[in-house]
Amino acid sequence: MYVIDLFAGAGGLSVGAHLAGGNVRASMELNATACDTLRANASYHGEVIEGSVCDITGKNLRKMAGLKAKDPLVVVGGPPCQPFSKAAYWTEAGEDAAYRRARAQGIEATRPMRPTLVKADERRDLVAEFMRLVIESDANGFVFENVPSIKHPRNIPIYNSLIATASAAGYELTELIAKAVNYGVPQARERVVVLGSKKRKPIAPRETHTSPANLCEGLLPYVSAGEALQEFELKKYFEPEEVVVGRWAEHLKEIPPGWNYKALTEWAGHPNPSFVAETRFWNFLLKLSPERPSWTIAASPGPWTGPFHWENRRLRTVELAALQGFPRDYQIQGPRRERIRQMGNAVPVPVAKAMIASVLESIE
Repeated sequence: MYVIDLFAGAGGLSVGAHLAGGNVRASMELNATACDTLRANASYHGEVIEGSVCDITGKNLRKMAGLKAKDPLVVVGGPPCQPFSKAAYWTEAGEDAAYRRARAQGIEATRPMRPTLVKADERRDLVAEFMRLVIESDANGFVFENVPSIKHPRNIPIYNSLIATASAAGYELTELIAKAVNYGVPQARERVVVLGSKKRKPIAPRETHTSPANLCEGLLPYVSAGEALQEFELKKYFEPEEVVVGRWAEHLKEIPPGWNYKALTEWAGHPNPSFVAETRFWNFLLKLSPERPSWTIAASPGPWTGPFHWENRRLRTVELAALQGFPRDYQIQGPRRERIRQMGNAVPVPVAKAMIASVLESIE
């Protein structure tokens, strides 16, 4: 079964497709540095097509992948999530900052109504472009993924349009919220996933892991950050950018594993508080706990945005990749900022494998 990956990024979906038994024939990505990553790991990604999905037709897509019109095909992709993320609507007009200031001052306040006006962003149209290529290429099935906030009231028309278009084109659909930790990923990350097949309705993949408090026969406990990162503590993995210096470096050292800046507030009982609770974003000075899965990896973190390692340093590139479930020998290209962006935007490989395997099974 042939697979084409659209909006491939660092290649999480196509690595997952490869591990699920698919034959990845092409990976399309606009960002040049991400394309370098795909080429550096060529065995997973097939032909790397550097360009925009808006510039091709489904027929072109098959041709570039070396496929005939009737060759069986699954198209996978996660259009850019930035237009649908919480940051896109929750911070743009200052609602969040106003709410946090009011709470810190003890003022009776309710969270402001979330805005319903759509901020102009041409990337919002890429969801429709994804579905256009699925239909034009006459794909037997597809996997779509995005952030949960694509179902926010001002985004859900785009999501509903995807579902309606796919249904009208004859695809049987399965919709779900995939929690990465439930598939063996050492990271608390959620994604909206739509599985489509023209043959029969895909079965939602069986979860493999659960909380240690809910263990039952056939399920494994969540994979902790400590388990995932243990092998990368050696000096050969050191990166100069991991060293934390500057205004809040000493504060970071005071924060216990698994906590954020709120550990240094009166709210937490600190005898000499440095901060006031609810006046900063939750991931400010956020630190991993080796006993639990990682917090969600951010694609565009500031210098004091976590998660930080429990040893008071920034995470290494190999550690970011491990928290996303990439193979140990996977090479991430580009300067540090680009490597972080690629990993923060990536689809966790075990999640991709489970979802794509379900669609492949429904077709075969």
